[in-house]
Amino acid sequence: MQNEPIFQSLYRVDQVRQIDRAAIEIGELTGTTLMSRAAAAAFNCLRRRWPDARSVLVIAGSGNNGGDAFLLAKLAAASGMTVHVLALGSESHGDAKLARAEWIESGGDIEIASDELSLVEADVLVDGLFGTGLTRAVSGIAAALIEAMNAHRGRKLALDVPSGLDADHGRILGVALRADVTISFVAWKRGLLTADGVDCCGILQLDTLEIPPSVFAEFPADVSLLSRKILSLLAPRSGNSNKGQFGHVLAIGGEEGMAGAICLAAEASLRVGAGKVSVATRAAHVSVINARCPELMARGVDSPQSLQAMLDSCGVVAVGPGLGQGGWGHALWDTALRVDKPCVVDADGLNLLAREQRPLPRETILTPHPGEAARLLGCDVASIQADRFAAVREIAKRYAAVVVLKGAGSLIADAHGRLALCPFGNPGMASAGMGDVLSGVLGGLLGQGLSAWDAACMGVVMHGLAGDHAARKCPRGLLASDLFPALRHLVNGHHP
Repeated sequence: MQNEPIFQSLYRVDQVRQIDRAAIEIGELTGTTLMSRAAAAAFNCLRRRWPDARSVLVIAGSGNNGGDAFLLAKLAAASGMTVHVLALGSESHGDAKLARAEWIESGGDIEIASDELSLVEADVLVDGLFGTGLTRAVSGIAAALIEAMNAHRGRKLALDVPSGLDADHGRILGVALRADVTISFVAWKRGLLTADGVDCCGILQLDTLEIPPSVFAEFPADVSLLSRKILSLLAPRSGNSNKGQFGHVLAIGGEEGMAGAICLAAEASLRVGAGKVSVATRAAHVSVINARCPELMARGVDSPQSLQAMLDSCGVVAVGPGLGQGGWGHALWDTALRVDKPCVVDADGLNLLAREQRPLPRETILTPHPGEAARLLGCDVASIQADRFAAVREIAKRYAAVVVLKGAGSLIADAHGRLALCPFGNPGMASAGMGDVLSGVLGGLLGQGLSAWDAACMGVVMHGLAGDHAARKCPRGLLASDLFPALRHLVNGHHP
């Protein structure tokens, strides 16, 4: 049985190489043994995923990824499949050289890729072109080959990482394969589950190649992969309960014309179990919010003095949705951050923070999307997306807060460098109001006694799962409020 904690761990590429070396030294394995296990695992994956496949086109590079591919080709041929092998070059290196020789000695042929690319038809295409060592943009024949692979009609299986994808950061390096399935070897590489990795990898599968758990124990994971298990952080409620036990959240925002943002955030806090939720907003919005959700306690606020009484009576603050960056919004934001209560800062609350950095309450969660993250760090969005892991860690350190960097493969970091990744969510959630709902979810969980770290991790998972349930197979057209029914199920420990 494979070691369960390994499946919740994400590693940098250099760490995986260290694990490889340790497996050879401590586990008394050889590089060729690991390569053979990788090939066998990949071939078994192919047969399970596409049991009716009768032909396979194997694309092999010159490194160890190509070695895995050559040995898979040998297994496929031995099973009776029609196998065609196309190699990027006429030579292979290291253990891959031995694997290439094995394929030839078994009677296999190799076609060398050239400018005149024409891929043969096959039921399955196996990508063994580039592995985790790729660090620069693909060009020339290799780039043309990846384009041709993407256009191929067969199902696509990537070995370890889709060729052209930066396995450390999740960036496409010029051009990358869009795989149907990616089987990762030894351990998860962190870039497979965020940014472009989400689109390139398809279905992900991990095989640890029977490396002993004692080897992994020597290498702490760089990132924790969050799972549904985190939803158990909130204990079931006792029968003898009252609303005062589950927190009073104050949602601050809703400049003129933006009542919807603060209403979504406030209602989300209620939907995940906050005992009471007040809303500080423009007076003109009070009737609108009351009509939408009469359970909310909305009050018109026109000055810091009128906000202070609401701050004194609440336990948690969520500031930013629809706040605006004018004088009214800035005054409320400034007043809210001076109160040392658990706090969620989102949207214009983040934009104001980028303009005017200041100490934050001890238990604070910041929830930037890449654009807001760029403003917080004084850089551009491309720099954030080039290394989302470094970006979220830097924001958490600079602002001494727990930070959620939203996007494909949302990341959560704290000021000490701890990092987690949420694998849930879908493209339909790229719509107005989704971030407001997340802010409300986080505020509601803080109100029920979770720490900023636990609330961020649980809230992001819950938000992503609710989005997946609401979207089903129709992500386009998903509304933020569509998440509310699923959120209620999830916070009670049920699958919607």
